[in-house]
Amino acid sequence: MRNVIILGTGGCASEVTFYIEDNNKRVREDLKINILGYIDYDDHVKDHYEKYDFQAPVLCDIDSYEPKPDEEVLIAVMDIGFRQKMIKALKEKNAKIGSFFHHSVVMPNDICIGEGNIAGPFCMLEKYATIGNYNLLTSYCFISHDSVVGDNNFFSVAGVAGSVKVGNNNYFGIRSFTVPGVEIGNNNVIQSGMLVDKNVKDDTTVFYRFKEKVMAIPKVG
Repeated sequence: MRNVIILGTGGCASEVTFYIEDNNKRVREDLKINILGYIDYDDHVKDHYEKYDFQAPVLCDIDSYEPKPDEEVLIAVMDIGFRQKMIKALKEKNAKIGSFFHHSVVMPNDICIGEGNIAGPFCMLEKYATIGNYNLLTSYCFISHDSVVGDNNFFSVAGVAGSVKVGNNNYFGIRSFTVPGVEIGNNNVIQSGMLVDKNVKDDTTVFYRFKEKVMAIPKVG
């Protein structure tokens, strides 16, 4: 059984906690994960911890965290900038940054993937994809063949088609996708529902220019 500490107490941490709890019901004893507790700052804890009814305690904040050899940290934070700071702080402390893959994730045994990645239920990580470090994929994400994904990207029910290159520190909103072969640089925000069909450089937000009006037409008769 692995001992993990979850960094974060917000909505993302609640999702990762649920993924782990569900996974523990469906895997062998030696593959189960023991959540020792959570790391977060007091202002975040006050806003979120009781709301999500976490069973394990808040242990400390990142500044006072002292790593132990028999534990690893899962980064369960959505905000890209804050993730960067936490990764830097953990590495400076020589903490082990762990990975987690829900049992329902489909991926080859020999996939080229780095450390600190999290993939939720029903993700598809295809053969011949290359994935870097510290990426978080919520449920139903996919990264297709021959794609190269860098570090510290957040995918929210999002998908990367074949032969796509993705840099570092990008945020992919809910149901955002790419067409095959495009290149996405660093520090970008791909808003929810976007289909990226052109290359995106750095420090760019991709969004619809005009907000579509949603209409509800009642049934007559």
